[in-house]
Amino acid sequence: MIPELGHIALIVALCVSFILGLLPLLGVARNNRVWMLSGQSLSVLMFLMTTCSFACLSYAFLTDDFSVRYVADNSNTLLPIQYKFSAVWSAHEGSLLLWVWLLTAWTAAVAWFGRFLPLQMHARVLAVLGLIASGFFLFTLLTSNPFARNFPFPPAEGADLNPLLQDFGLVIHPPVLYLGYVGFSVAFAFAISALLGGRLDASWARWARPWTMAAWMFLTLGIALGSWWAYYELGWGGWWFWDPVENASFMPWLTGTALIHSLAVTEKRGVFKSWTVLLAIFTFSLSLLGTFLVRSGVLTSVHAFATDPERGYFILAFLGLVVGGSLSLFAIKAPELKSIVRFDWVSREVSLLLNNLVLVVVMTIVLLGTLYPLIADALQLGKISVGPPYFNFFFIPLMFLLLLILPVGSRLRWKSTRQRYLANLFKKPLFIALILTPAVSFVATGLWLWQALLATFLFNWVVIHTVDDWFFQTRTASSFLARFRKPGLSYYSMFFGHLGIAVCALGIAYTALLSQEKDVRMEAGKHQTLGGYEFVFEKLEQVQGPNYFADRATVTIYQNGEPLAELKPEKRRYFSGRGQMMTEAGIRAGLFLDLYVAMGEPLDDSRQVWAMRLYLKPFVRCVWLGALIMALGACMSLLDKRYRFREVAEG
Repeated sequence: MIPELGHIALIVALCVSFILGLLPLLGVARNNRVWMLSGQSLSVLMFLMTTCSFACLSYAFLTDDFSVRYVADNSNTLLPIQYKFSAVWSAHEGSLLLWVWLLTAWTAAVAWFGRFLPLQMHARVLAVLGLIASGFFLFTLLTSNPFARNFPFPPAEGADLNPLLQDFGLVIHPPVLYLGYVGFSVAFAFAISALLGGRLDASWARWARPWTMAAWMFLTLGIALGSWWAYYELGWGGWWFWDPVENASFMPWLTGTALIHSLAVTEKRGVFKSWTVLLAIFTFSLSLLGTFLVRSGVLTSVHAFATDPERGYFILAFLGLVVGGSLSLFAIKAPELKSIVRFDWVSREVSLLLNNLVLVVVMTIVLLGTLYPLIADALQLGKISVGPPYFNFFFIPLMFLLLLILPVGSRLRWKSTRQRYLANLFKKPLFIALILTPAVSFVATGLWLWQALLATFLFNWVVIHTVDDWFFQTRTASSFLARFRKPGLSYYSMFFGHLGIAVCALGIAYTALLSQEKDVRMEAGKHQTLGGYEFVFEKLEQVQGPNYFADRATVTIYQNGEPLAELKPEKRRYFSGRGQMMTEAGIRAGLFLDLYVAMGEPLDDSRQVWAMRLYLKPFVRCVWLGALIMALGACMSLLDKRYRFREVAEG
């Protein structure tokens, strides 16, 4: 009965979403205040119905209701309870329900916090979100019903959750990532609403900015969590492989980064309005494209959910409708988007536009590398593989250019910057960066590598510029404490955002240049050395988990004869009928160095001799630390009183 209740709630939510997509728009057309206000209550009702549906599916998992086909395929009675709950979104049907639930949550949030906005704008935004929700509800009910039954003979036991997903990463990574993905629908809705109303001014950019920043923050955290999860769970010691599904989340992040900068220019100067609208459309469209790649079956990936191409046709049609419809509306309204604002070539406007162009070029290169093999295969041109060499060839020099531009834009003046001011702006940071680079690089790496010197210089360049600008902005403060209060949280958003990019870039460069690995044959009592560290295989033991058996090795790591860490990598075999094997790496984490051991396969019948892989991963934690710093910056922007929703609306 509970699954049927969830199914009915989902159908009711679909009906409500249709009404939400139409009634407020009719209210705007007829200037009917009641119909426009109905969007707020309809949004909350849609969210409540979807929450009921999501709760019913969760209940089915927690009570081992294997009469529900989706539960039987992705859970069993031995599964720990935290994984029974996260199994709700572990496969296609449930993850799609999570997507829709988060979309309705964003819509309800816009309904509540956006109630101070002009009524017509608010009604249009909610209507656009209702239409988007309608498409996803239809997709769920018609092609991906999570409540389908196993009647008349439900199994007594489920098939088990994929062992790769029996990890804390599944609990937090998909919800956070989807919050970012889905959140860009709000920026898209604001852009479409502004086009429909013909109001593309500074106010529109100010209203859309906090929602865009929130979505970008969640997407940044989601990508970082996914990278961290892959690093410790897959056992290969890497954190990024340019996998098509990884690219699917990275592309909207790139255009979303460009969007938040473009919104700032539109808000402050009233320029780049057309460009900002296009970025909002492209960012949400790329989020939908990521959904298509993950759920269509057109690619094989450890991250992909579905293998049924028929589901992909629905998403492809929906993507075409969204992109085609929004671009057609943009073309119709384009003549109204002109703005006459003058600025010189050396100005903050031009610097931020150049920043945007680099980000969009990088996105285009990633998009081509991701889609070209699929297009070639569809046209029967043969199987083509596009891997890391292609992406790195283009990505690295463009990131070099971006890091050079990054700290400059915020320091130039609006409209025009004098040459004398420009020279003084660069002289001191350039001199300090050049002086510090050799020493910092050698202390960090112990080597003289030109690549490390270049990465260190770029890091110093961004950090010194960012800190120097902070001193300039707070130069008139009366006390040291006043220095920290003066710039405001919005300024610190930029401050930490730029620092985060610098830390992340340095971590990527150092990890790529300095990582070491070694494939070895090990048995109890034997040792291997790597990079000045001695790895001693102490013992092997068999252990039993809640739903698996494991061979667990104890590996002690010594440095200069002193014990440094004790790692316990495992090779697990799960009880389920699939009998899948899974590697659990042993990691000694540190800010500047990770020591990493992964078990391979037994090399003799007694299972006492094992193939193992040893890694040294310098500065890999800086990759995720940089992402956390960026997310902190975004959070500070949301806390700034100038971007609180009442002030935004009334401002």
